Amino acid sequence: MSTPPSESGRWFAEEVQPHESSLRRYLRGVFPSLPDIDDLVQESYARLIRARESGPGVGYAKAFLFTTARNAALDLFRRRRVVAIDGVANLAALAGAEDRPDAAEALNKQQELEMLSAAVRGLPERCRQVLTLRLLYGMAQKEIAAELRISEHTVKAQLAKGMRRCADYFEERGVRTLRRPTTEDAP
Repeated sequence: MSTPPSESGRWFAEEVQPHESSLRRYLRGVFPSLPDIDDLVQESYARLIRARESGPGVGYAKAFLFTTARNAALDLFRRRRVVAIDGVANLAALAGAEDRPDAAEALNKQQELEMLSAAVRGLPERCRQVLTLRLLYGMAQKEIAAELRISEHTVKAQLAKGMRRCADYFEERGVRTLRRPTTEDAP
C-alpha cells in the first residue's frame, strides 16, 4: 500500500518537474562552461522548495525555477572567481580575466542593448535624431543645434523628452531605472 503524495510532492510533480528538460537546455545554452548541470538543477529545486515553504512567494513555478537556476549559476561563478593568491602565477592574467564578462553578463548586456534600441526606435523623429547625435556620437548640444538647424533650447528639451520616454519604456517592461523624483511621483 503506497502513501498518497503530499500536497508539496504533487505540486512539485505537476508544476516543476515537467520543466526539467527545458531547464537543462537553458542552462547548457546560457552557461556552456558549467561542468555539472545536475548539481545546479538540484540546487535550484532545493531553493525553489525552500522559497515555497517559507511563504506564498512562488506564483509561477516555471519562471521562478528558471530565475532561481540562473541565480544559482551566477552564485557558482562568483564563488569560482575567488582564487587563492598562492595559485596565481600571473596576476596580470587574473586582472584581465576579471574584466571579461561571463556568458550571463554578455547575454544581459545584449538584451539591454536590444531593449534600448527598441525604445529609441519608438521615439518621434526629431527626438530620435537629437538623442542619437548626443549619446551615440557624443556631440555637444551646440553642435547638435547647428547640425539640425534648431535652437539649443529645443535640443535640451528633446534630450529630456527622449530620456524620459526611454525610462518609461524600460519601466513598462519591468526594468528599473534611476530617475529623479518629480512632482508626479510625490504621494
